[in-house]
Amino acid sequence: MSRLKHRGPDWSGLYQHEDCYLTHQRLAIIDPASGDQPLFNEDKAIVVTVNGEIYNHEELRQLLPNHNFRTGSDCDVIAHLYEEYGENFVDMLDGMFSFVLLDTRDNSFIVARDAIGITSLYIGWGLDGSIWISSELKGLNDDCEHFECFPPGHLYSSKSGGLRQWYNPPWFSETIPSTPYDPLGLRRAFENAVIKRLMTDVPFGVLLSGGLDSSLVASITARHLAGTKAAKQWGAQLHSFCVGLEGSPDLKAAKEVADYLGTVHHEFHFTVQDGIDAIEDVIYHIETYDVTTIRASTPMFLMARKIKALGVKMVISGEGSDEVFGGYLYFHKAPNKEEFHRETCRKIKALHLYDCLRANKATSAWGLEARVPFLDKEFINVAMAIDPEWKMIKPEQGHIEKWVLRRAFDDEERPYLPKHILYRQKEQFSDGVGYSWIDGLKAHAAQHVTDKMMQNAGHIFPHNTPTTKEAYYYRMIFERFFPQNSARLTVPGGASIACSTAKAVEWDAAWSNNLDPSGRAALGVHLSAYDPKSATVSAEIVPPKIIDSIPRMMEVSAPGLTILS
Repeated sequence: MSRLKHRGPDWSGLYQHEDCYLTHQRLAIIDPASGDQPLFNEDKAIVVTVNGEIYNHEELRQLLPNHNFRTGSDCDVIAHLYEEYGENFVDMLDGMFSFVLLDTRDNSFIVARDAIGITSLYIGWGLDGSIWISSELKGLNDDCEHFECFPPGHLYSSKSGGLRQWYNPPWFSETIPSTPYDPLGLRRAFENAVIKRLMTDVPFGVLLSGGLDSSLVASITARHLAGTKAAKQWGAQLHSFCVGLEGSPDLKAAKEVADYLGTVHHEFHFTVQDGIDAIEDVIYHIETYDVTTIRASTPMFLMARKIKALGVKMVISGEGSDEVFGGYLYFHKAPNKEEFHRETCRKIKALHLYDCLRANKATSAWGLEARVPFLDKEFINVAMAIDPEWKMIKPEQGHIEKWVLRRAFDDEERPYLPKHILYRQKEQFSDGVGYSWIDGLKAHAAQHVTDKMMQNAGHIFPHNTPTTKEAYYYRMIFERFFPQNSARLTVPGGASIACSTAKAVEWDAAWSNNLDPSGRAALGVHLSAYDPKSATVSAEIVPPKIIDSIPRMMEVSAPGLTILS
């Protein structure tokens, strides 16, 4: 439990029944006074430990009129739903969650993870036949012979001894949808996704980078905060938070958006050296050696610490939009709508290994919870049903990346955002905090990894062999904390350009010579693109009609769960 105390500093819970143990570290967001875990049904035969938020818990309570709830916790419904519906209740939950449920009547248990994998979860097996479940690798890696990432949208049942997929929406099959684009319907779906995430009994705020996604989240939150329970408890003025190097693109844009929305804005600065000094702690908490994830996690990790120090325990963030709408700059090269759609499907399915992992663990490292409305189940169903022809990037028509989302919130009468923010070019978080951040990381890695080390990288790291000094540097640190083979297998690999999947690298033959996860590696697309061979910035990148048709776009709770049986 001590290994995961950072995730839930408010309460430690331990329950034992015969050879089954459930432990929990609580970050109290809903009903802080009485929602301590484990949670039980009326006769305490059903025991639950859970990490997450169930946004529709009040509606679910209405379906359980004959049940008496012990607490006001949103997660209290889980044990009672199991009593009524058995293992098939999981799809009724609207939220983000990982949970273990023990039925002491027959010593059976189930484990489930939310649809997209917003909350982190791992499963492991001991030599003695034990099964372990934990929110982080460090909760089980020293005790299991083998362990792996628990797949999102799945349920494990001890009765069947295996996993089954409970989340299987229409888009999961990657069939090409044909629903016409409805901008107002898309707007309503996203506003609803944000509004339901205003459920909180503790101080909260929004992460605001000044890009499209976080700015929309902040704008909608600011509009709908008044009149909510949260506003009555903590005030109707929204707090926003941004991090970056001095003079970075994000800081400038975020300040402008904050002033426009009237938020109480908190701007945090860090230096390249601050970030470098934190890298080991970041890799320990994030539990990956993926280059993109570490680059973006470090400023988020530094910011989360300062946010928590202000007394804030929950933030709403903009992760997931680029996957749903094809917002990464490499989507400019999608050859057709079919490939565009399949790539968005692949990206959403992999989110739990990248941005969800970062958002969850970088914040949980300091006892802060991140909520992500773009990954709302209902919203994803609406957005992924749109004919992908509408999502395609068409410079000749003025359709830049995520045009369907931008257009949905382009309201002349009651503007959500200033035009140039609404149409700001995509910046990956690790780029937007300041371009010198990534350049500084590469320079630091080059001081610690020699050419000779790189020549032998394939022998030292035969799985996911690092191809750059930066990747080699991160891998050395990861292996020191997590030396098991199972640990290295939890991290994805493969070629990538500007955060693409390996499949999408095939879209442009030139990309194979410029494999870097930074958005600036998207030569011919990014306003500040760089060519590693010439180390120069490319200026011939934005087709004239984009500049002509769009305002100038410059810039660019969690507990540890462990069960042993």
